[in-house]
Parts: sequence; C-alpha cells; structure tokens
Amino acid sequence: MRWEATVPFRYAGAMNTARSPFLTLALIGMVLFLVFQLREAGRTRVAQPATAAAVARPQAADARAEPSARTARETEATVVYKRVSPSVVAVANNALVRRGLFFDFQIYEVPQGAGSGFVWDKKGHIVSNYHVVHQASTLTVTFPDGTQYDAKLVGVAPDYDLAVLKIDAPPDRLVPVEVAASRDLEVGQQVYAIGNPFGLDTTLSSGIVSALGRTITSMTDRKIHDVIQTDTAINPGNSGGPLLACCGRLIGVNTAILSPSGAYAGIGFAVPSDTVSRVVPQLIEKGRVTRAGLGVQLLPDHVTERAGLDGVAVYAVFDQTPAARAGLTGIGLNRFGELVFGDVIVAVDGRAVATIEDVQAMLDPRQPGDRVTLTVARAGKTREITLTLIEE
Repeated sequence: MRWEATVPFRYAGAMNTARSPFLTLALIGMVLFLVFQLREAGRTRVAQPATAAAVARPQAADARAEPSARTARETEATVVYKRVSPSVVAVANNALVRRGLFFDFQIYEVPQGAGSGFVWDKKGHIVSNYHVVHQASTLTVTFPDGTQYDAKLVGVAPDYDLAVLKIDAPPDRLVPVEVAASRDLEVGQQVYAIGNPFGLDTTLSSGIVSALGRTITSMTDRKIHDVIQTDTAINPGNSGGPLLACCGRLIGVNTAILSPSGAYAGIGFAVPSDTVSRVVPQLIEKGRVTRAGLGVQLLPDHVTERAGLDGVAVYAVFDQTPAARAGLTGIGLNRFGELVFGDVIVAVDGRAVATIEDVQAMLDPRQPGDRVTLTVARAGKTREITLTLIEE
C-alpha cells in the first residue's frame, strides 16, 4: 500500500542567476565542493557497515542452516492445527427475503449469520451452535479448501446451544474430530480453538482452561452447566467451532464470550464435550433431546426462601408418576384453609441442593429410566425416597 504524506508539498521561488555571472560561477563552485565532500563522506560511512555486515553474514547463514528447534508448545499447536483444521467448517445462515409489491416480487437469499462447525462422523453430520443456525431458511457449509455443501438441519438443542446439520459429502473427505472426556480437564491445561472469527477461515488460537464448572444461560433461559471457561481468543464467527486439548481431541464447543464490546476480552465459554457426547447422538437419532425429570413441579426459589425453608419445595406432583407412587407431596391446604408446605428436597443422591438450578444440574446428565435418591424434609422430619426418572 502506498503511503502519502499529509503535509502539502510546496514549491519555493526560483532565483534568477542570469543577471550575475560571478555569482553563478561562485554557486557552481560551492555545489561542486559540497558534492565532492558528500561523496567522500558517503564512501566512509558505507565502508564501515560493510565490514560489520561481512562479519554478520556467516552468522545469519549459520542460523538459516541450523534453525532453532520448536518449543514443545509450538510443536503441539502445529500438530493440532494440521490434524483438525480439515474438519472445521464455516456455517452460513441464510434467510429468504421477499421484496416487491403485490404479485411482482422476488425472493432473495440474504446471509443473516455465520459461525463455525466441525465434522462429527463419516455420515456427514456437522456439529455447531443452535444460535448459529437459528431461524435459517437455508444453511451452507464450507470446508477450508473452499468446497461448499448445502446442509439440512437434523436436530437442535436450544437448552444446550447445540445443533446438528447434515451434508451429502463423500466419506473419504470427512474426517471426524476425536472426542475426549471434558471431566478429565484441569485448570491451566493448554487448549486450542479453530474457527472462522470475523469470517477469517480456519483460524487457530490458543490459551488455557481458566476455570471449570461455570454456568451460562442459553437462549431459552435454561442454564448450561459444567461450562469450560478459557482465555483462548474467541470472537464472533468462532461460535460452533471446536475447543481442543492436546493431540487435537475435542473437549468443548465454543459458544459464548463475556465482553462489553462484543469482541475478545479474555473470557470465553465452551459447552463441555461430555454434554456434547450425550446430546449430539440424541439429535442425530430423534432430532431433539430427551430430558429426565422427577415428575413434579417445583416452587420458585424466591417463594421458598420467603417461607424460610431450606431446599427446593415441591409445588405439585404429577399423577401416575414414580414421584406420586413414591409418596411425594406438594403444597396443599389444611382443614382451616391455611397453606401447608409438603416435601422439600434438600439433597439429590447425597448432594445438598438449595435452588431449582441445583436440582437441574444434578438431573442434567441423567436419562429417563435412571434412578435417583432424594432426601426430603416435611414437618421437621427427613427421609429418603428412591424413584425412577421420567421423560419431561
């Protein structure tokens, strides 16, 4: 790019030397003298660095001949990028827009969002974020080599900000990302993100696991638990891309950042791979996620707190459920018409719970048919109830 000075260029007034021949000769002599002096000085200045350069050249040549060894971290980053980048795609969310008056209208396909995704299996399933594909009329998946495929939406899990797409691509070009267990992560561990921030395809960034067990709110206002916090650079366009541990194994799906400006501020969040491994197969099979529940309706936390109760109060118990058969009781009225609290859940499988979110966090990894033990309190007495979870 050419740089241009901002100061305007100005011309000086020319001197008329024809009226003074002696002055002209004097000026010519002075100019020749100055040129001679400058030439000699230039030779001296050039000669001195030349000697230093001659000494430095062998060192530079040696440096080129024996490049410094990569650090272990650099080598790992290179391995991760080479192994996983072919599996990371750009996901374009397109909307169909109608423009025109009366019957004279046209339909345009307008990009309304973009993010990242990655290959899940050889069958063409692509994993991304729900908020990346939300309200899309059509979806396009682009690989790093520029190859594009139309994608169809297989299933979404808004509560987890996850979505699965499918493309019709030959199996030999689909390289699934290997999945690791996020429960084995430790704070301080080196991690990598590959995605398309601001549309810059296949960008690698690195950082560490800053914290574990975070909770963020999904687009449905439901909490996503056990979220990974990282300082890896995550920007708009990274959403849906993989967060990777050593050797390029998936430990999370990048989903959100904490930033007043909307750009990277050193705090990013990823849905843990343990959640991804549980949700994605359900989306592929059924197009939705099956949630496990107790078969009860819980009283809002602020009401329970105002009543001076410790735990999570049961508001109502659904008929013909294991909870009803186990004898759980909700709020009712006594013979005087006064409100009487029923069972209050104080622990799930031995872990104390104080809010509805605590209960949801305990049930989140469970499946319908699993059994849980509830510790409940009623009228100053505590007992344990074991029941089978049902599908919500």
